[in-house]
Amino acid sequence: MNQDFRLLCGQFLKREYADSPVRASALGLTQFDDQLDDVSASAFERRRVEDQDWLRQFRAVRDGDLDLEERIDRDFVVSILRGREITEPLLMWKKQPATYLNPGLSGVFTLFLHRLRPEPELVAAARSRLEKVPDNIAAGVGNIDWSMTPRVYVDRAIGQARAAVRYARELLPAEVRDAGLREKLALSGAVAAKAFDQFATFLETNKTKASGSYAVGEQTYTALLREKELLAVDARQLRERGREEWDRLDREMRKLAKEIDGSEDWAALLERLNQLHAPTPDGMREEYAEWTERAREYLRRTGLVTLPPGEECSVDPSPPFQRPVLAVASYNGPPQFAPSMQGHFFVPYPPEGTSPEELRQRLEGNSTYSIPTTSVHEAYPGHHWHITMVKWRAPSPVRKVYWTSYFGEGWALYAERVMREQGFFEDPRALLYQYEATIFRAARIVVDTIMMKRGNLTEPNAKAEVGRYCSWPTQASSYLTGMLEIVDIRERYLRRLGRRDVDALRQFHDAITSSGSMPTALAERAIGGASAVAAGAG
Repeated sequence: MNQDFRLLCGQFLKREYADSPVRASALGLTQFDDQLDDVSASAFERRRVEDQDWLRQFRAVRDGDLDLEERIDRDFVVSILRGREITEPLLMWKKQPATYLNPGLSGVFTLFLHRLRPEPELVAAARSRLEKVPDNIAAGVGNIDWSMTPRVYVDRAIGQARAAVRYARELLPAEVRDAGLREKLALSGAVAAKAFDQFATFLETNKTKASGSYAVGEQTYTALLREKELLAVDARQLRERGREEWDRLDREMRKLAKEIDGSEDWAALLERLNQLHAPTPDGMREEYAEWTERAREYLRRTGLVTLPPGEECSVDPSPPFQRPVLAVASYNGPPQFAPSMQGHFFVPYPPEGTSPEELRQRLEGNSTYSIPTTSVHEAYPGHHWHITMVKWRAPSPVRKVYWTSYFGEGWALYAERVMREQGFFEDPRALLYQYEATIFRAARIVVDTIMMKRGNLTEPNAKAEVGRYCSWPTQASSYLTGMLEIVDIRERYLRRLGRRDVDALRQFHDAITSSGSMPTALAERAIGGASAVAAGAG
């Protein structure tokens, strides 16, 4: 154990918590609960300079001074900092209005979601954050460069800001039981709501000026794949992989569709099956809750994974401020540095004011036979199980704090696949939706704008998804790419083990998820894989 390296990691994490108190609160570090992220131009410049220095320091740590786990932690931090360095020229803080909405919204939402402190302390912390929201909004008004800002970013932020007004003014105070405290929180909520409303008006007034592009460019995309995600592919190779997987899955889905109704037209079959759905969002949530428990019981019965002691996963309506920008299910894990093991699986409720026609389309996007797959992805053994395993067994704070979607989303899609392989999806119609979920991820890699044609998405869901991918470069390709990498690692692991029974699978699943959510090459090194002796990224 290298104490100097541990100290370096501790100093780096301390800086990270101070720079993002909202994230620190989500991790369970309650001492940051009354603070809000600094989103001023000077803060972004300071972080850029400091990140360069941290990158230099971590790269200077030699392999010979570290044990295996420490080398992996070093390489993980280097990949994170290198990712920031690659994307810094994009100046997202000048082009993404959500930068100035998210801290104030998630910062208070997380406090009441986890409730790690007594209610009077929660209210005091939330009031402090809410009253700092006008400063964040003022920074956004000053920082946004309309020549760089894509219109899609602005439209999404307007919807989110409008939803934030009601959340801060009405819905958040309703979380408080004590009448006196509720009144105080409402006063602070009104301060934040006014700022959110002013920001929405500002964006609406200026949106015609937004003329920037969301494209990051092939060179940047490839650099992120190779230096942040440590993958051996470039952007063009990744696109070809997506096309190949789409063609392969299309062939399998044609066979399955023919077994179900005699026709190979799986898209038409899915359109018909989309009509079978709960009549209301609450009914949809009940279906998700039922299948989440079924998936958990299946894991308990088969022993496909080890369930961490005390883990729980509630199935809840999505946060109101999230609904205008996210039309699919999501997950919020338990705080890594607090005792709670409860995660939250958020079901995609429609935004306020949704028309009856759009509500129908959104419910079609969460049809009855699609729900088993999503429950597996978000909960068991997908995100919830993975994140609780990290909390339970990850070997270092670095592994508990940082997350890459190429492993995290790759794991959740792998969870769908392994449950398919093990026979969880007994109804062929539910099985078809699992294939659909995978081909949807292949379509994401190829091009986001073909979602309605080739991904079985209803129009409002397709619009929300494309907006999401434009706002988060390389995230769309992480699901299928990560899943395929994990499958390859599994094959090498089982081959070395010399067994392929359920006990061998459980051993693999427990080991790789306990390593954290790192680039897949590092995850394989962590479980003693073929690349364990490869040179580090530092």
